[in-house]
Amino acid sequence: MHGRPRKPLKQEDTSALSAKTQNLRSLQSLFLTNHHNRIYTKEALDLNAKLVENNPEWHTAWNYRKLAVQHFLSTPDSNPDYVKSILDEELRVVESALRKNFKSYGAWHHRKWVLSKGHSSIDNELRLLDAFQKADPRNFHAWNYRRFVTALMKRSDEDELKYTEEVIGDNFSNYSAWHNRSILLSNLLKRKAEGYFPEEDVLKEEYELVHNAIFTDPDDQSGWFYHLWLIDQTVKIDAPLLVSSWPSHGSSLTLQGNKCLHGSGLSVLNCTLSDTGKFPIILYFSQAVEGINSSTVTVKSEVLTGDLVWKPLSKINSNTAQVWVTYLNIGDMEPQLSETYSLEISLGHSKGIVSSSGYHYGHPTQIAFKLGIHAAYEEPAKGQGEKMTSWNDNDFQRIEHYQESESIFSTDQLTSENDQNQTTSIWCAEAIVKEIIEFRELLSESDCKLGKLTLARLLSALDSLPSIYAKKMLHAGEVIELYDDLIKLDPIHSLYYKDKRSLTLLHQITSTRETLLPYCHYYKDATESIAGHVCLRLQNLSLSRIGCFENLLWVQTLDLSHNELGSIEGLEAMQLLSCLNLSHNKFGSFTALAPLRLLTSLKVLNISCNKIGSHSIDTRRYLCSSPLTHTEKFAWDRFETLVGSFNATKFWEAFLIFDSLNLTELDIKGNEVADENFRLFLVKVLPTLKWLDGGELS
Repeated sequence: MHGRPRKPLKQEDTSALSAKTQNLRSLQSLFLTNHHNRIYTKEALDLNAKLVENNPEWHTAWNYRKLAVQHFLSTPDSNPDYVKSILDEELRVVESALRKNFKSYGAWHHRKWVLSKGHSSIDNELRLLDAFQKADPRNFHAWNYRRFVTALMKRSDEDELKYTEEVIGDNFSNYSAWHNRSILLSNLLKRKAEGYFPEEDVLKEEYELVHNAIFTDPDDQSGWFYHLWLIDQTVKIDAPLLVSSWPSHGSSLTLQGNKCLHGSGLSVLNCTLSDTGKFPIILYFSQAVEGINSSTVTVKSEVLTGDLVWKPLSKINSNTAQVWVTYLNIGDMEPQLSETYSLEISLGHSKGIVSSSGYHYGHPTQIAFKLGIHAAYEEPAKGQGEKMTSWNDNDFQRIEHYQESESIFSTDQLTSENDQNQTTSIWCAEAIVKEIIEFRELLSESDCKLGKLTLARLLSALDSLPSIYAKKMLHAGEVIELYDDLIKLDPIHSLYYKDKRSLTLLHQITSTRETLLPYCHYYKDATESIAGHVCLRLQNLSLSRIGCFENLLWVQTLDLSHNELGSIEGLEAMQLLSCLNLSHNKFGSFTALAPLRLLTSLKVLNISCNKIGSHSIDTRRYLCSSPLTHTEKFAWDRFETLVGSFNATKFWEAFLIFDSLNLTELDIKGNEVADENFRLFLVKVLPTLKWLDGGELS
């Protein structure tokens, strides 16, 4: 059991345990013989019963009993009484095993399986559960089984909710009871059951209930977890929303011929289209959705000749994604010079866009922008403007004026007329403000780490609300200070706090043009790859995680160097990105760079001075896709040709990342993997490469 120290065994206990072990091994040997020979006699089942009663955790033994029961029930002479007797015996064996270990997964699962046959009475099940829950009120196995039994009994959610309140009243420190309460209340709120609507009235009562637990014992986590769930219920919006797009609504963009792209007033996207001739349109939703196609999203313009194909930006082969992209093939459009074309994107006017949780997108939205053709594009003369990209501070110049950058980017999230119900929004803000006052009072009396964490979450929730109480990231500074305190106060969970701090800081930076402008720079002496680009410099910010991509869809050049990043999850949304600096971070493998595969415009990449190759085993490999899984398309023939006599296992992850890219510059020095053989391999994989590790390739 948790929290109980182990004590050394006495001599007599050791002898008894040795004899018990010998007996158990004998039973296991006989059982396996019966199992392999498919012997399902009464004697074999009795032997198996002794085994599971002594060792309830052996799943093979429970599976054998299922096979035996199926065998008996399939005999021609079986009748209802015979079937009932067989299943009743199974229930008896399970109960005996549970008394030995009432946290046995196999035993609880077997009992569910028996009851699901529909031949056994369930009248005794709640009595049995009461006995086990008295022995351990927080046993989540018993609570899980209780949900199963009450569903069979058709017992109302209202009655079960009252039961959880009684159990919580006996002991606030019952996480399983709080968890069960959240499940029941979710069901009641979703179907708007009598007495559980409007939602705000119900949640107010729940806040009062959980306050009793939290303020009685601030160090107990059970009530805090339920409070976190209540915060989520207060601020969440079930239906998906379109929060951002590129191009943004109302923007004007200019194509230089049918190749290069400029913003109105400033050169924003020079060279994005120079190789592919494709113009991306990006839709960024509040949650993952499916059903984005020409039927649900219409794009109107006199320059279009056919339907567009939308693709989900996902690292796995999935039809559901938070970010979707399509491409205008400028070369096929044949636009006229010195002409300006209007494009209008419409969605939400018909059903079909559905979130992964089953909610429909129902907010009619329109995005309109203009695309102009300025003059014919001329390829630069060979060697002209060709030099390596530099990331030195002296090469950058800050953008000083707000007006100068106005046409470059948009941090305004998209909304439609019916996005938010004003009454609900006001109530949400009032509820969160009330909670903030409560927890400020608690922290004035106690330096409670859970109180600090909850206050940080509440302030962040308030900043995210589109209400009269909220100004964008008004409380970000205080939230960052709270996470700084928590990193010192609770070092065991410092990585979590650093991630939350990083996301808060990025929200603060990217929330408005004014806050973002100090991080925007021009190159003093632009190279061919970055001519005229605005570089977003987010280096030296101690970032351990990145986010806020909905505000960064416009970025082409991004400097994230000298941080603490170990992952770039979500970066695939930045489809315009052509230059990326990830040097001096904490990337431990190529697996962590998987989103790069979806960045089709990427030309310049700096991943120097990381930890790639420093570990012989990539511990993330089992959490991420690999060429050995069915979710990846891997060109084995090309890989084997390129590898040659090299160590293939050392290179397959790198091949998976780089084979889909058209890089002209790559810097990988300062990583354990970057030896001469690896550099030779990269030159083969990337035929477009002109510079490697600071040197020009011949």
